[in-house]
Amino acid sequence: MSTSALTHHVRVLAAPGDRHEEILTPEALDFVGHLAAAFGERRLDLLKERRRQAIRLASGSPFDFPVTGSVIRTDRSWRVAAPAPGLTDRRVEITGPPDRRMAVNALNSGARVWMADFEDATSPTWDNIVGGQLTLLDAIERRIDFTTPEGKEYRLGDRLATIVVRPRGWHLTEEHLEFDGRPVPASLVDFGLYFFHCAQRQIDAGHGPYFYLPKLENRGEARLWNDIFVLAQELLGIPRGTIRATVLIETITAAVEMEEILYELREHSSGLNAGRWDYLFSLIKTFGHRTDFLLPDRAKVTMTAPFLRAYTELLVRTCHRRGAHAIGGMAAQVPDRDREAYEAALAKVRLDKEREAEDGFDGSWVAHPGLVPVCREVFDGVLGDRPHQIERTRDDVEVTAADLLSVRRISGPPTAEGLRTNIAVVLRYFDAWLRGSGAVALYGLMEDAATAEIARAQIWQWLRHRVTHRETVLEILDEELAALGAEYPWADLGTLRALFERNALASELPAFFTPDAYTRHLVRHAEVQS
Repeated sequence: MSTSALTHHVRVLAAPGDRHEEILTPEALDFVGHLAAAFGERRLDLLKERRRQAIRLASGSPFDFPVTGSVIRTDRSWRVAAPAPGLTDRRVEITGPPDRRMAVNALNSGARVWMADFEDATSPTWDNIVGGQLTLLDAIERRIDFTTPEGKEYRLGDRLATIVVRPRGWHLTEEHLEFDGRPVPASLVDFGLYFFHCAQRQIDAGHGPYFYLPKLENRGEARLWNDIFVLAQELLGIPRGTIRATVLIETITAAVEMEEILYELREHSSGLNAGRWDYLFSLIKTFGHRTDFLLPDRAKVTMTAPFLRAYTELLVRTCHRRGAHAIGGMAAQVPDRDREAYEAALAKVRLDKEREAEDGFDGSWVAHPGLVPVCREVFDGVLGDRPHQIERTRDDVEVTAADLLSVRRISGPPTAEGLRTNIAVVLRYFDAWLRGSGAVALYGLMEDAATAEIARAQIWQWLRHRVTHRETVLEILDEELAALGAEYPWADLGTLRALFERNALASELPAFFTPDAYTRHLVRHAEVQS
């Protein structure tokens, strides 16, 4: 079906920008409109089901592997699609926002995959969203080379990482595009524009249109993505099954539906990934009202904790028994110029990646090019010349729902340092996000939205269970706002305080901070424009 036959008009509500017309073509917008018409209502229904499930679990409904998926889990005959070109060997993956500097550095880094992140690592200003699409288009066309005003050159090399795009989650909308009187779902914008412009280009280059899918909560949300893939390929005349998608298991409800999620996406699946901070955030959102889910300082919640070991081992077993890649979590350390600090950071990364490789993961994430060599060295030591270790089916692993919830074994109150760090990180990340930066180096780590989510959720949880006091939080909040204002005189401290209070101090924990912050950003932008 040719997109010239589509009449699903999408209105652009933003002012034209530099080269925006190359991305926002009538045909591309019609394609996005067709997706919105076909799937917009289903998205809303699934978001309603998320809320219903949250209420059920908060009311004490049992948490377990769903009975409805038992046939899928016990049937050993099905497997996901074979690895696609460029996704067979994934021993090192680097993540970051799709800006030009990151793109060149990531593609040249020596990593096998670059996840171009429109979600947690991108503040969704309109320029960032359209500019990110231009970055990807230019990268595929190899016209992304540039020189900074200081004279530093950025040039693509010969061996580049495979591009995998992470669109924004189902809970977000794109307010600058309107279809049928409503904002277009952000996921469909990011997916649709990239797929329309780059799918065939990627195929011609020997790879394909590949994606990471964030924050799925159940098999129904995976089925929705699969149906989107089927229709998108049909509309553009691309063979069914060309798309590949890796799902991030970063919600507790998805953890008990891993096999069902792989099954729904099986003709388009390329595996699962362990998203640590969002997973912990989801655990607090879902069970934070219970005292037996009281987490200590996030720095003390390591991947060796029993409930996290259960989660990661279940992920490896699930993937490998179905022929899919299992990708480990993020190493967020930023290499320090101080040699001693640099060596300490590398030692932590090495230990983390050794655990993952020995557990059976086929690769892992890093946030900085400087971490690629150590991650590659660790996985080289386990994999050798093999592209993966999918043959390790981990039949020794047996995980129950109770194992996934065994948080009480590491429960504990916060420390004064942990509370202050969380407050400082939330404020500084909010400030950067409102100014258009979604990936921010803070206290030696490359932080993104997932960091702010777990940090503010912990503050909320500690207050709810009265292991810290509101007066203490407000006192530290004042001190950290003053410190931030002294460092960045242009910071909008009033907006930051309001965001913090609404998202960390409210009686009920908001599901995500990003919709609230996005609305605030739109208001600020309108004020500046006027």
